[in-house]
Amino acid sequence: MLIKSLSGIARFGFLRSREGNSSKMCHRTFSLELSRAQFVSSMSSNNTGTMLAARWHPPSYDIRVEKVPVPQIEDPDDAVVKVTLAGLCGSDLHIYRGQQPITKVHITGHEFIGEVVKLGSNYGTNAARSTSGRPNLYATLSVGDKVVAPFTVNCGECHVCRLGYTGRCPVGALFGSPKLDGGQAQYVRVPKAGGTLYNLSSPASWSSALTATSDVETLLKNISDSSLLLLSDILPTGVFAATQLLSHPKMQPMLTGRSWPSSLNSSSPSIDLGSGLLTQEDRLLTVAMIGLGPVGVCAAVALLDALVQKGLPYRIVAIDINQSRREKMEKVYEAIGSDGKGQNGEFVVQSLEEAKETVAKWTGDVGCTGVLEVVGNNSALTAAYDLARPFGVITSVGVHAPKNVPFTGQDLYNKNISFDFGRCPARAMFPMAFELLVKRQDVFGKVGTESSLIDRVVDIKQASEMYKAFDQGQVGKVLFDPWG
Repeated sequence: MLIKSLSGIARFGFLRSREGNSSKMCHRTFSLELSRAQFVSSMSSNNTGTMLAARWHPPSYDIRVEKVPVPQIEDPDDAVVKVTLAGLCGSDLHIYRGQQPITKVHITGHEFIGEVVKLGSNYGTNAARSTSGRPNLYATLSVGDKVVAPFTVNCGECHVCRLGYTGRCPVGALFGSPKLDGGQAQYVRVPKAGGTLYNLSSPASWSSALTATSDVETLLKNISDSSLLLLSDILPTGVFAATQLLSHPKMQPMLTGRSWPSSLNSSSPSIDLGSGLLTQEDRLLTVAMIGLGPVGVCAAVALLDALVQKGLPYRIVAIDINQSRREKMEKVYEAIGSDGKGQNGEFVVQSLEEAKETVAKWTGDVGCTGVLEVVGNNSALTAAYDLARPFGVITSVGVHAPKNVPFTGQDLYNKNISFDFGRCPARAMFPMAFELLVKRQDVFGKVGTESSLIDRVVDIKQASEMYKAFDQGQVGKVLFDPWG
């Protein structure tokens, strides 16, 4: 286990090796550094001056890398983080394209990892203990700690956060929005950092399933630095989508082998329709996934892992209109080890029209048990509705524009469709996502290969070009190095 104190703080080393024009993230190394003198010096550092940041300018399609003031502590609960990597996410494109009613110039990006360089006065053992009920990070977070932030601020101490719905904290804000500058910069201010940040330097933050492993430090040495950034948004969102789908009440007959509604309560008698318990064919889960961008890939990996853990038979059709994304998904599936996809299922990657024929053939025109919608537009929602069976479940984690959904109440009533919409509570999902990140380094741990989720790491000065290429589907997941 790693030991953190004033005289020695466990830190992550972020290393990069360059090969031609490409850059590749090397594996993290641990070092014990930051002496007491350095700690005090770093705590008192002003970190003033200017920094580079990618900023959006209205009305649309205008990203500029500019020099702006370094953020400062504005509230006792704040932290300032030196950003080591920032991500370009599909959700960033909604503002980029001018699809939101926004006119304010602001720093973009809601995915970042880095190092704490400054803390407000509410941090430290004495400050945290003076008020009960505050997150432990107010007592334990130190300058020099390596951290990752979810894409939203959350206090971690209100009723909503205590329930685990951190993405809708009443005092929350979205990084990379007019309300709060984002992480595609050299430094970022994190409000309510004690309830928001995830401390990568502390084993106490890691999943309990990982801490049960015999040698956590050796295990974590196999995690690539670039993959840690996925914890900001896309991996927790993928895990959230899969978890929300599989935990829905309408999915329980397939999971428990008992007909509905007795599947909701193990002590209730099962309905006797003359055939006893559900057959293996009855329990076969048929799932469609619409959207194979980075979040869709993460959702596919998470869903496959969950189905294998539950020992359930499955048929999954992964759908995208973009051929390059379909090819990426196929390569990712091939790279996943047998422990992550099992021997008890079928997984195909197809266009929408092909998928409709496949689902009709698989189910005798009944439709899918569940559908994951990971795009965020009305055409994807319409496709999800068409593919879902009566009493089907649709889970939508795509960010939607302010338009009416393409259904009437009668449409939903006629198929008994259940919809789950909305934002992932990323901070609450961190432990589950981190566990999957460790298990699936065969997918998440590489950069720039056919099967890697992360396409490339580039200098932040290329932000304008990367936004354009990403918007046009010419590149996959891109990470920015703010320091060149």
